[in-house]
Amino acid sequence: MDTILSKTIGLIAGDGELPVKHAQSAQAQGFDVFTISYSPDNRKLLEKYSKKVFTCGPGEVQKAIDLMKGEGVNQITFIGKVSKGLLFRNPRLDSRAVRMIKEATRLNDDAVMLYVIDDLAKEGISVLDQTLFLKDFFPKKGIIGAKQPDESQWADIEYGFQIAKEIGRLDLGQSVVAQNKMILAVETIEGTDKTIERGCKMGDGKATVVKVSKPNQDRRFDMPAVGMRTLQTMKKYGATVLAIEAGETFAVEIDKMIDFVNKNNMIFVAV
Repeated sequence: MDTILSKTIGLIAGDGELPVKHAQSAQAQGFDVFTISYSPDNRKLLEKYSKKVFTCGPGEVQKAIDLMKGEGVNQITFIGKVSKGLLFRNPRLDSRAVRMIKEATRLNDDAVMLYVIDDLAKEGISVLDQTLFLKDFFPKKGIIGAKQPDESQWADIEYGFQIAKEIGRLDLGQSVVAQNKMILAVETIEGTDKTIERGCKMGDGKATVVKVSKPNQDRRFDMPAVGMRTLQTMKKYGATVLAIEAGETFAVEIDKMIDFVNKNNMIFVAV
């Protein structure tokens, strides 16, 4: 690791397995992990690998800062999804969160997170690269499952990759659903799973899902990730190909993912 790390690491944990894997990896390397959990789904597992786990609402910014500083934490990592939709559904925002929203130039992912990072720096808290403890979760370029894409599927992957990069440049999302050289859905605020559901309704059960990093991706936040839930959503709604950007997209529980795609005659590639 090039970054000089203190023995105490803070983890701001959203949904999914990735925050757990991060805490597990950091603990195994001798770090004390203090976690703020935004999701009840992974809280029990986080407790296993954290020195302490605190709960906060996404709008309790000052509380989160106070908790981290109270434990002597000055380096934190954001891992896991926290839906921006929470901002529109009866949010409980403290005065600091309200100020941040008012002062942010836009409420897209990059603008919000860059503002948050700058605000935390004023408190003496730096935000770490999300990949520091998770480098083993990036598949290398190649066919990951047993089945290879056919010519038309490769065409959808290539076109989907191009469009996904473009929506990433616009900071709209990181994934698209494609079929027959057409884009059926692009990701926006709803997230990848809902994008898959929406796009597959326009297809005939043979759609391709492509997920990539943004151009000039800031590795401190919003690194793309796929996992079992991605594949299960694809299976449910009718997508047969998952293509991710090699070296830039986290794949969580890769062995389970490979087993799932092989059993369900699906395709999984890193490009």
